[in-house]
Order: sequence, then C-alpha cells, then structure tokens
Amino acid sequence: MDSSGTQSLSEVHSSVTTAHPSIWRRMFAFAGPAYLVSVGYMDPGNWATDIEGGARFGYQLLWVLLLSNAMAILLQTLSARLGIVTGRDLAQACREAYPKRVSYALWILCEIAIAACDLAELLGAAIGLSLLFKLPLIAGVLLSTLDALLVLWFNRYGIRVIESIILAFVTIIGGCFLFEVLLAKPNFHEVALGLIPRLNDQSLYVAIGILGATVMPHNLYLHSSLVQTRTIGKGDKDKRSACKYNLIDSVVALNGALLVNAAILIMAAATFFKNGVVVNEIQQAHQMLAPLLGTTVAGAVFAIALICSGQSSTITGTMAGQIVMEGFLDFRMRPWLRRFITRSAAVLPAVFTIWWTGDHGAYKLLILSQVVLSLQLPFAVIPLIRFTSDKRQMGKFTSPAWVKTLAWSCAAIIIGLNLWLAWNTLQDWPWYISFPLAMGLLGLLGWVAFAPFRHGSAVQLPEASLDLLKPPVYRNILVPLDHSRLDRVALSHATALARGHNAKVHLLHVEEGVTSQVYGALAETAEVEKGREYFSQLRASVEQLGLEVELTVVHATDPKSAIVRFTRECKPDLIVMGAHGHKGLKDLVFGATINEVRHAVGVPVLVVQDGS
Repeated sequence: MDSSGTQSLSEVHSSVTTAHPSIWRRMFAFAGPAYLVSVGYMDPGNWATDIEGGARFGYQLLWVLLLSNAMAILLQTLSARLGIVTGRDLAQACREAYPKRVSYALWILCEIAIAACDLAELLGAAIGLSLLFKLPLIAGVLLSTLDALLVLWFNRYGIRVIESIILAFVTIIGGCFLFEVLLAKPNFHEVALGLIPRLNDQSLYVAIGILGATVMPHNLYLHSSLVQTRTIGKGDKDKRSACKYNLIDSVVALNGALLVNAAILIMAAATFFKNGVVVNEIQQAHQMLAPLLGTTVAGAVFAIALICSGQSSTITGTMAGQIVMEGFLDFRMRPWLRRFITRSAAVLPAVFTIWWTGDHGAYKLLILSQVVLSLQLPFAVIPLIRFTSDKRQMGKFTSPAWVKTLAWSCAAIIIGLNLWLAWNTLQDWPWYISFPLAMGLLGLLGWVAFAPFRHGSAVQLPEASLDLLKPPVYRNILVPLDHSRLDRVALSHATALARGHNAKVHLLHVEEGVTSQVYGALAETAEVEKGREYFSQLRASVEQLGLEVELTVVHATDPKSAIVRFTRECKPDLIVMGAHGHKGLKDLVFGATINEVRHAVGVPVLVVQDGS
C-alpha cells in the first residue's frame, strides 16, 4: 500500500484518447463512464424495491422511478462536470474542502453505503445462483464471494474492456425484462396513471428504498473519477466539449436504466399485484412467474438477469470503493485487498441473517440496504452541489442559477423524505441511541451544507529544491538470486553501483525445494549441488571486478520471509531484484516476491527486468 498521488484511478487515468475528427467517433470515445454508473441503477437492490413496490402498490410508485431518474441525470451530470473541470473526483474535493474530522466522517458514511450496496450485489448474485442451479442460499453467498478473482482479471485489460463487459451485461438484463414485460401484458392505461404522484405512510418506506436504489451515493464519487479516464485538453473549449459528450452519455445510459427499473416494477404489478400475490422474497417472485405467465422460461430468464446484475454491479462497486478510499484518505490499497474488506463487511451480515431468519430475512435485508443508501445520499449530494456552484473551483463552468435551483430542490426532496423516514423509524428505538445518532448526523449535515470551504489544496507537496537532498551512499548492496536469467541482469546493475561507491555486494539465494524444507542445510541433491556451482561462478565473476562479495544460501519454505529476515540482519543500503514481469492471476499462482519484500523492509528496492 502506498500513497495514491493526485490522480484518480491513476492506473487508467487519461488512458482513452478522444482526439477524433469524426463527431460520431468522439461521441463513442466519450461513451462508457455513464454505462458503468448505470449498473448501480439496476442492481439487485433495485430489483427488491421495484418488485416490492409493484407487488404491494401496483403502478402507484412509477412516478418515484421517473422522479428518481430525473434527479439521477442531473446529479450525475454535475458529478461528471466536477471531474472534467477540476481534475478531481468528489472524494478528493471533499478532502481538500473540509477539515480532517469532517472528511473522515464522510468517508465512514460512504464506506457504510458501499458495504450496503455490496450486500445487495452479493445477495442478488447468490439468489440468482440459487434459483438457476438449486443451490442453498448460503452456498450461493459463499460462491459469490469468489468474484473478486473475476474483478482482478478484468482490471488488467483496461477501462474500455471493462466498459464493454458491463455493456454486455446491461444488454442481457434489458433483453430479459423486455421479454418478461411482453409476457405479462400490462394495462398501459393503468401504467400511465402510475405517473401521477401519490404517497402515504405505507408506501413511504418502499418509495425511499426506490430512491436510495436509484440515486446511489457512491455513483456520484464513481462518475467524477471515471470521466477522467478520457484524455481531455486543458482549455475551456476542450472541457466544454467533454461536458457536452458526457451529458449525452449520461442521458442515454440512465434512461436505459430507467426502462429496466420500470420494466421490473410493471412486471411485478401486472403479475403479482393483479393476482393478489404478496411477494416476501425474490425467490418467490421467480417461482410465481412460471404459473402466472404460463411458461417455465420466464423463471430462468429472471435468474439469468439477476446473476448478470449482481456480477456487473460488483465490478463498479470495487472501483467506487477504491476511489472513495484513495480520495478521502490519500491512501491507496491494492484492489484485491480493498475488495476483500468490502465483501467481508457484506458476507457476515448476509450469512448471519440467512442462517437466523431464512430466505425471507435476506429479502428484507436487501430492502434495508437500499434505505441505508438513501440515508447516506445527502452527505454526497450536498457537497457535490456546493462544489459545482463554487466559482473558485469551477470558474466559467459554475452551475447557472436554474441548475442550482433544480439541484437544491433535489437535495430538499431527498432530505425531506429521509427526515420523514427517520422520524417513523427512530420512534421505536431507545432514546439514548436514536437521539445522539440523529443529532450527530444532523450536525454533520449542517456543517457540510453551510461551513465555508478551505480553499486551496489539502495535498502538501514536498520541497522541490534538489539542494536540500544529500546524494545516497551505498556501502552494502543486497542481490537476491533465484537461479534464473534475471540473476545476471540484477548483478549487472548492482555491480555498476557497487563500483561507483566501492560497496560490498551480498548475494542471497533461498533454497525452497522439498528436500531443503525437510533437511535444511543438510540437504544434498543433484539440484542443490548444481546450484552451488552456479552461484560460486557468479561470485567469482563479481570478485574479478575487484569488488568484495559475500554469498549466503538459506533453506526456507517462504522466500519472501527469508529475504526480509536476511535484510534485517545484513542491513543493506540498497536491494536489487529482478522482476519476471508476470501479473494478475500469475501473481496468485507464482507469488509476488518483490511487492511483499518492498512493503516489509525500510530499504530502497531497485527492480530491474531483462531488456532483451
């Protein structure tokens, strides 16, 4: 783990060129970020709230979907503009504008929201696997946790490949629900009446769940970072063009997500509400589709779409978690470790709930996760609106008055609905829990909304003058050897440095064969004997250069730990290691010695590769 630097998603930052003469090719080059974001608007959490809303209230909550989608387009557009104009994602902007305590509090709330979102993705994929392959739900949950390897595999191919995979998933989901709606044959006059706003105490909880599932807080952080994967010029004309193309991208992608969500709710209303079926779990929805629609294919199509939804959402959830941690903390964690932490936070409550309450409890947990997302939403929306309304940060791209009015109206609706929900929910809690919690969240919200910004960067850059730096002096140089062609490459660099500093060269080889693990230094095999001859020749070659050299062979089961132990004993000024160049899944198979060593020792590590 190391510092994240100043670029958001640095491994793919500005990796997609947009300099194309054709307007259609430029539009295609900018297309993609909103499709990754749109996945969060049709994840398994949306399914639960849409099915619940359609099955219990018919078409009455369609207007909530329409309103939520309009709010999503506006807020995601503001998020994209923030990233394009300032070159910072929303998390980085919060870190720079707010005091550390406030920034840390926002980070914690966002991590809770991401864990809730990941919980929905995990349960959705697990339910889909359970429906399609008749697995127990807990087995589906545990199997779904293995998708971290899939995410690692996709990350190595770049952002455009990930966008293509996500678009394929979205197409499958949309096609599946178009098929379901055609089978359900809804009454479109009643569908149109569902666009008239209606709300009561019974439908409030589900309406806020739909809102939380549609306008997702972590998507605002994600979008402001993803737009920076495109190469954007520094001039106002280039930024204005990028904002225009990203607006088109957002409108197309999010309206596609609206059609999917509307199709789910319409299917549930036409199938379950019309027949008086109370749906308490997604599995029940799957089982009832076949007899109600008259074909067993409907259930299988439902399960396939659910699996695609969960797997696509988990990819974007990983990226959002990485962006949030790097942005708020200026701290970078390996994606696989970040994924493991987030998924662990989702697996434990999922397994416990399923074990304690059964499948019905998993469905309720899915709904609850979306309400948690909605409660966190104001803490992302208000900073976003304030940043994009701040002339110091946005310059000529500051939101005009009509956009500010719409944005603050959205924020007022979100806050109002959440206060209504909190009042209804917290009345049943003990006062000594509900009162401090409510006061703390309201206080934080008030600070985020009204406290003045700390203008200027919170990133402290080091002194740039080289006059203050003392040139390094190498007295002892350590070269770990692994009996490969890279030994000579590493030695050539090490000896060049050693001759310039009159340094001693320490050669280290870790013998890790089965015989060596059992007998240690007493091991005697043809391979061990041949290795001694090889290393003796290397030592003699270094001595011929007039350098002092020492050769050490140790026997251990773990080369990484052995190198770290020897480093602490030898206390070298520099370690020179040869890199094999494998990455991704090969690291899991063959190991990643260099990364493990450099994070465990406080010594500079020079990594070299075979230039041939």
